[in-house]
Amino acid sequence: KLAVAAAVLALAIPALAQSPEAPESTPEPAAKPKSTVSKRFFFGGGIGAAFGTVDYLEIAPLVGFRAAPRVDLGVQPFYRWTNDDQYSTNVEYTDYGARFFARVRIVSNFFAEADYQFTSYEYPNLSGGTTRASNNAFLAGGGYTMPVGRNVGLYFSALYDFTYDDNDPYGAYDSPVQFQFGVAVGF
Repeated sequence: KLAVAAAVLALAIPALAQSPEAPESTPEPAAKPKSTVSKRFFFGGGIGAAFGTVDYLEIAPLVGFRAAPRVDLGVQPFYRWTNDDQYSTNVEYTDYGARFFARVRIVSNFFAEADYQFTSYEYPNLSGGTTRASNNAFLAGGGYTMPVGRNVGLYFSALYDFTYDDNDPYGAYDSPVQFQFGVAVGF
């Protein structure tokens, strides 16, 4: 009852404050609608975890922009912590970097994707420590977006790394095929 009375009072006080003799004022301009540019941004990302002989935790926020009705551009920085028990001594290392992507919707929720990815990563060395290296990768492939609510979607993509070197034993990844899964929220 108190909440209803407060709401009625909040609506009535401005009406009571106006005197009948007050000159008519010019109407205030209507509030501007939300910019179409800001409506084209979307946010999301992914998290990852694995536990066992090799434990890892990863976080990868995503910021994207709908550049055209069927074209999305974006950036996704990431950070990964790994604890590796495969060796005689426990080894911990961190990887970080970012990927820049372009997606073009082909049919319905299917899209083609091209990525540039920079990764600064560590790998175990013979002295029991780690060595840091970096990797520049160019990937392309496709994926699918599944809407799960208003302005929310899950995405899955499979990409092929065209710069993958099978002869590099210390490469950032074990395979030229990379799978990605995440959530995107558009406003």
